Amino acid sequence: MSELFGKQNRLSRIFNKSGKSIMLALDHGMALGPMQGIERPGEVLKKLTPYTDSIMLNKGILKNCYVPDGHVGIVLRISGAATIVGEDLTRESITTTVTEALRLSADAVATSIYVGTPSEHSTIRELSLLCDECETYGLPVLAVTAIGKDRERKTDPRYLALAVRVAAEMGADIIKTYYCDENFEKVVEASAGVPIVIAGGPKMDSVLDVLKIAENAVKAGALGVDMGRNVWQHEKPVEMLLALKEVVNEGTNAEEAYAKHFGRK
Repeated sequence: MSELFGKQNRLSRIFNKSGKSIMLALDHGMALGPMQGIERPGEVLKKLTPYTDSIMLNKGILKNCYVPDGHVGIVLRISGAATIVGEDLTRESITTTVTEALRLSADAVATSIYVGTPSEHSTIRELSLLCDECETYGLPVLAVTAIGKDRERKTDPRYLALAVRVAAEMGADIIKTYYCDENFEKVVEASAGVPIVIAGGPKMDSVLDVLKIAENAVKAGALGVDMGRNVWQHEKPVEMLLALKEVVNEGTNAEEAYAKHFGRK
Protein backbone atom coordinates (compact mmCIF):
# COMPACT_ATOMS: atom_id res chain seq x y z
CA MET A 1 0.00 0.00 0.00
CA SER A 2 2.85 2.41 0.80
CA GLU A 3 4.02 2.44 -2.81
CA LEU A 4 0.57 3.71 -3.84
CA PHE A 5 0.46 6.51 -1.26
CA GLY A 6 1.93 9.21 -3.49
CA LYS A 7 -0.48 8.53 -6.32
CA GLN A 8 -3.50 8.32 -4.01
CA ASN A 9 -2.49 11.54 -2.29
CA ARG A 10 -2.21 13.37 -5.60
CA LEU A 11 -5.52 12.00 -6.87
CA SER A 12 -7.18 13.21 -3.66
CA ARG A 13 -6.24 16.75 -4.66
CA ILE A 14 -7.88 16.30 -8.08
CA PHE A 15 -11.06 14.52 -6.97
CA ASN A 16 -13.01 16.00 -4.07
CA LYS A 17 -14.45 14.18 -1.05
CA SER A 18 -17.46 13.08 -3.07
CA GLY A 19 -15.08 11.29 -5.44
CA LYS A 20 -15.90 13.72 -8.25
CA SER A 21 -13.99 16.55 -9.90
CA ILE A 22 -14.81 19.92 -11.40
CA MET A 23 -11.69 20.47 -13.48
CA LEU A 24 -11.10 23.77 -15.28
CA ALA A 25 -9.36 23.31 -18.63
CA LEU A 26 -7.06 26.20 -19.47
CA ASP A 27 -4.64 24.52 -21.88
CA HIS A 28 -6.22 25.75 -25.13
CA GLY A 29 -3.67 28.48 -25.83
CA MET A 30 -1.00 25.95 -26.81
CA ALA A 31 -2.89 25.23 -30.03
CA LEU A 32 -5.50 27.97 -30.38
CA GLY A 33 -3.68 31.03 -29.02
CA PRO A 34 -5.23 33.80 -26.87
CA MET A 35 -8.82 32.95 -27.72
CA GLN A 36 -11.81 34.77 -26.28
CA GLY A 37 -12.02 34.28 -22.54
CA ILE A 38 -8.36 33.47 -21.88
CA GLU A 39 -6.66 36.57 -23.21
CA ARG A 40 -5.50 37.20 -19.62
CA PRO A 41 -5.15 33.76 -18.04
CA GLY A 42 -3.89 35.09 -14.72
CA GLU A 43 -7.18 36.94 -14.18
CA VAL A 44 -9.16 33.85 -15.16
CA LEU A 45 -7.28 31.68 -12.70
CA LYS A 46 -7.65 34.18 -9.86
CA LYS A 47 -11.38 34.50 -10.45
CA LEU A 48 -12.30 30.86 -11.07
CA THR A 49 -9.96 28.56 -9.16
CA PRO A 50 -11.81 29.06 -5.84
CA TYR A 51 -14.78 27.28 -7.44
CA THR A 52 -12.90 24.33 -8.97
CA ASP A 53 -11.35 21.13 -7.68
CA SER A 54 -8.50 21.08 -10.18
CA ILE A 55 -7.04 22.92 -13.15
CA MET A 56 -5.43 21.66 -16.36
CA LEU A 57 -2.88 23.97 -17.94
CA ASN A 58 0.55 24.19 -19.54
CA LYS A 59 3.81 24.87 -17.72
CA GLY A 60 4.22 28.45 -18.94
CA ILE A 61 0.80 29.55 -17.73
CA LEU A 62 1.27 27.66 -14.47
CA LYS A 63 4.61 29.33 -13.75
CA ASN A 64 3.70 32.82 -14.92
CA CYS A 65 -0.01 33.20 -14.15
CA TYR A 66 -1.00 30.92 -11.29
CA VAL A 67 -0.53 32.03 -7.68
CA PRO A 68 -0.08 28.87 -5.56
CA ASP A 69 -2.44 28.56 -2.63
CA GLY A 70 -2.83 24.81 -2.17
CA HIS A 71 -6.53 24.97 -3.01
CA VAL A 72 -6.68 23.09 -6.30
CA GLY A 73 -5.12 20.03 -7.86
CA ILE A 74 -2.77 20.76 -10.73
CA VAL A 75 -2.99 18.67 -13.90
CA LEU A 76 -0.05 19.70 -16.06
CA ARG A 77 -0.48 19.36 -19.80
CA ILE A 78 2.80 17.95 -21.10
CA SER A 79 1.99 17.31 -24.75
CA GLY A 80 1.52 19.68 -27.64
CA ALA A 81 3.70 21.21 -30.40
CA ALA A 82 0.86 21.47 -32.96
CA THR A 83 -1.40 24.45 -33.68
CA ILE A 84 -4.63 25.19 -35.49
CA VAL A 85 -2.74 26.86 -38.37
CA GLY A 86 -0.27 24.02 -38.76
CA GLU A 87 -0.32 21.14 -41.18
CA ASP A 88 -1.75 18.60 -38.73
CA LEU A 89 -3.37 19.43 -35.38
CA THR A 90 -2.99 15.80 -34.29
CA ARG A 91 0.80 15.82 -34.60
CA GLU A 92 1.42 16.18 -30.88
CA SER A 93 4.37 14.95 -28.90
CA ILE A 94 5.61 15.16 -25.32
CA THR A 95 6.80 18.70 -24.62
CA THR A 96 7.59 18.64 -20.89
CA THR A 97 9.58 16.16 -18.84
CA VAL A 98 8.25 14.27 -15.85
CA THR A 99 11.05 15.83 -13.80
CA GLU A 100 9.79 19.31 -14.68
CA ALA A 101 6.23 18.29 -13.79
CA LEU A 102 7.40 17.10 -10.39
CA ARG A 103 9.45 20.26 -9.88
CA LEU A 104 6.32 22.29 -10.55
CA SER A 105 4.41 20.21 -7.98
CA ALA A 106 1.96 18.76 -10.50
CA ASP A 107 -0.62 16.35 -9.11
CA ALA A 108 -1.00 14.68 -12.52
CA VAL A 109 0.22 15.06 -16.08
CA ALA A 110 -1.93 15.04 -19.21
CA THR A 111 -1.25 13.93 -22.76
CA SER A 112 -3.42 13.30 -25.82
CA ILE A 113 -3.94 10.23 -27.95
CA TYR A 114 -5.31 10.55 -31.48
CA VAL A 115 -6.90 7.19 -32.26
CA GLY A 116 -7.67 6.67 -35.94
CA THR A 117 -5.34 9.41 -37.23
CA PRO A 118 -1.83 9.35 -38.73
CA SER A 119 -0.59 10.26 -35.24
CA GLU A 120 -2.22 7.22 -33.63
CA HIS A 121 0.95 5.15 -33.24
CA SER A 122 3.19 7.89 -31.87
CA THR A 123 0.68 9.32 -29.39
CA ILE A 124 -0.42 5.95 -28.04
CA ARG A 125 3.19 4.82 -27.66
CA GLU A 126 4.10 8.04 -25.84
CA LEU A 127 1.16 7.59 -23.47
CA SER A 128 2.23 4.06 -22.61
CA LEU A 129 5.85 5.01 -21.95
CA LEU A 130 4.75 8.06 -19.97
CA CYS A 131 2.59 5.87 -17.72
CA ASP A 132 5.59 3.63 -17.04
CA GLU A 133 7.80 6.58 -16.13
CA CYS A 134 5.18 8.26 -13.96
CA GLU A 135 4.45 5.05 -12.07
CA THR A 136 7.96 5.25 -10.65
CA TYR A 137 7.06 8.53 -8.92
CA GLY A 138 3.42 7.86 -8.08
CA LEU A 139 2.39 10.59 -10.54
CA PRO A 140 -1.05 10.03 -12.12
CA VAL A 141 -1.49 10.31 -15.89
CA LEU A 142 -4.59 11.78 -17.53
CA ALA A 143 -5.13 10.62 -21.11
CA VAL A 144 -7.12 12.88 -23.42
CA THR A 145 -8.95 11.06 -26.20
CA ALA A 146 -8.50 13.89 -28.67
CA ILE A 147 -10.11 14.08 -32.11
CA GLY A 148 -8.37 16.97 -33.84
CA LYS A 149 -10.58 18.58 -36.47
CA ASP A 150 -12.82 15.52 -36.99
CA ARG A 151 -15.80 16.70 -34.97
CA GLU A 152 -18.07 13.79 -35.97
CA ARG A 153 -16.10 11.32 -33.88
CA LYS A 154 -17.09 13.03 -30.62
CA THR A 155 -20.66 11.69 -31.00
CA ASP A 156 -19.73 8.14 -32.06
CA PRO A 157 -19.95 5.79 -29.05
CA ARG A 158 -18.04 3.00 -30.78
CA TYR A 159 -15.12 5.31 -31.55
CA LEU A 160 -15.14 6.84 -28.06
CA ALA A 161 -15.26 3.39 -26.43
CA LEU A 162 -12.29 2.30 -28.55
CA ALA A 163 -10.25 5.38 -27.63
CA VAL A 164 -11.14 5.07 -23.95
CA ARG A 165 -10.20 1.39 -23.81
CA VAL A 166 -6.89 2.09 -25.55
CA ALA A 167 -6.10 4.75 -22.93
CA ALA A 168 -6.98 2.34 -20.12
CA GLU A 169 -4.92 -0.47 -21.64
CA MET A 170 -1.87 1.80 -21.83
CA GLY A 171 -2.09 2.55 -18.11
CA ALA A 172 -3.87 5.91 -17.79
CA ASP A 173 -5.15 6.82 -14.32
CA ILE A 174 -7.81 9.28 -15.55
CA ILE A 175 -9.38 9.52 -19.00
CA LYS A 176 -10.88 12.64 -20.53
CA THR A 177 -13.34 11.99 -23.32
CA TYR A 178 -16.47 13.37 -24.92
CA TYR A 179 -20.04 12.69 -23.86
CA CYS A 180 -22.36 11.15 -26.46
CA ASP A 181 -26.14 10.80 -26.20
CA GLU A 182 -26.15 7.21 -27.39
CA ASN A 183 -24.71 4.40 -25.24
CA PHE A 184 -22.41 6.59 -23.14
CA GLU A 185 -22.58 4.00 -20.39
CA LYS A 186 -20.74 1.67 -22.80
CA VAL A 187 -18.02 4.29 -23.19
CA VAL A 188 -17.64 4.44 -19.39
CA GLU A 189 -17.64 0.65 -19.20
CA ALA A 190 -14.82 0.57 -21.76
CA SER A 191 -12.56 2.34 -19.25
CA ALA A 192 -12.37 -0.83 -17.13
CA GLY A 193 -12.76 1.19 -13.94
CA VAL A 194 -10.45 4.08 -14.80
CA PRO A 195 -12.17 7.37 -13.81
CA ILE A 196 -13.78 9.27 -16.69
CA VAL A 197 -14.11 13.05 -16.88
CA ILE A 198 -15.92 14.61 -19.81
CA ALA A 199 -14.74 17.36 -22.09
CA GLY A 200 -16.88 20.36 -22.88
CA GLY A 201 -15.61 21.12 -26.36
CA PRO A 202 -16.67 24.32 -28.16
CA LYS A 203 -19.07 26.65 -26.36
CA MET A 204 -22.59 25.21 -26.46
CA ASP A 205 -25.77 27.05 -27.39
CA SER A 206 -27.17 27.16 -23.86
CA VAL A 207 -26.20 26.76 -20.23
CA LEU A 208 -28.88 24.13 -19.80
CA ASP A 209 -27.27 22.01 -22.53
CA VAL A 210 -23.99 22.07 -20.61
CA LEU A 211 -25.64 21.11 -17.34
CA LYS A 212 -27.71 18.34 -18.91
CA ILE A 213 -24.63 16.79 -20.48
CA ALA A 214 -22.87 16.87 -17.11
CA GLU A 215 -25.93 15.36 -15.41
CA ASN A 216 -26.32 12.57 -17.96
CA ALA A 217 -22.61 11.80 -17.99
CA VAL A 218 -22.45 11.42 -14.21
CA LYS A 219 -25.56 9.25 -14.20
CA ALA A 220 -23.81 7.00 -16.72
CA GLY A 221 -20.75 6.70 -14.49
CA ALA A 222 -18.45 9.63 -15.27
CA LEU A 223 -16.72 11.14 -12.24
CA GLY A 224 -16.55 14.74 -13.33
CA VAL A 225 -16.06 17.33 -16.02
CA ASP A 226 -13.00 19.01 -17.48
CA MET A 227 -14.44 22.06 -19.19
CA GLY A 228 -12.96 25.30 -20.47
CA ARG A 229 -14.78 27.26 -23.15
CA ASN A 230 -18.21 26.52 -21.69
CA VAL A 231 -17.03 28.14 -18.47
CA TRP A 232 -14.65 31.01 -19.24
CA GLN A 233 -16.39 32.08 -22.45
CA HIS A 234 -19.68 32.43 -20.59
CA GLU A 235 -20.67 35.84 -19.24
CA LYS A 236 -21.22 34.29 -15.80
CA PRO A 237 -18.39 31.77 -15.38
CA VAL A 238 -18.60 31.60 -11.59
CA GLU A 239 -22.29 30.76 -11.73
CA MET A 240 -21.54 28.11 -14.34
CA LEU A 241 -19.02 26.44 -12.06
CA LEU A 242 -21.36 26.59 -9.08
CA ALA A 243 -24.15 25.01 -11.11
CA LEU A 244 -21.81 22.29 -12.40
CA LYS A 245 -20.68 21.54 -8.84
CA GLU A 246 -24.25 21.00 -7.73
CA VAL A 247 -25.02 18.74 -10.69
CA VAL A 248 -21.80 16.71 -10.49
CA ASN A 249 -21.12 16.58 -6.75
CA GLU A 250 -24.60 16.70 -5.26
CA GLY A 251 -26.72 15.05 -7.94
CA THR A 252 -28.92 18.11 -8.44
CA ASN A 253 -30.79 17.90 -11.73
CA ALA A 254 -29.83 20.31 -14.47
CA GLU A 255 -33.08 22.29 -14.43
CA GLU A 256 -32.87 22.94 -10.68
CA ALA A 257 -29.24 24.03 -10.86
CA TYR A 258 -30.02 26.27 -13.81
CA ALA A 259 -32.95 27.90 -12.03
CA LYS A 260 -30.90 28.51 -8.89
CA HIS A 261 -27.94 30.17 -10.58
CA PHE A 262 -29.38 31.65 -13.78
CA GLY A 263 -33.09 32.13 -13.07
CA ARG A 264 -35.99 30.24 -14.52
CA LYS A 265 -36.41 30.09 -18.28
